Amino acid sequence: MEEARPLVVVDAENARRSRWPNLSKDALLERARRWAKREGVDLMVVFDGRSTDEAADVVWAPHADDEIVRIVEDHNGPIWLVTSDRELRQRTGDRAAKTFGGGGFLGQI
Repeated sequence: MEEARPLVVVDAENARRSRWPNLSKDALLERARRWAKREGVDLMVVFDGRSTDEAADVVWAPHADDEIVRIVEDHNGPIWLVTSDRELRQRTGDRAAKTFGGGGFLGQI
């Protein structure tokens, strides 16, 4: 039986602003997508706000942290969480199999 692919949930604003110079939204998406393909994982990048850009691996929400908690709680497979936000890490509890800080994640992608 094949093991389920992890879903990597990225706190976009936290990650892209965790190193200087900050990454643009487009650069974060481009690099994260290449990394996800290379690593064989599914990707969900969650941004604060609204956009007309539609993509299966992007979510725009009025409150990204709340949306990330919902995604993590509703997902049935393994979750990897990308955020340096301690409060968000606490809110998701031990549900994430792996957790990456934003800066560490940018270093990998």
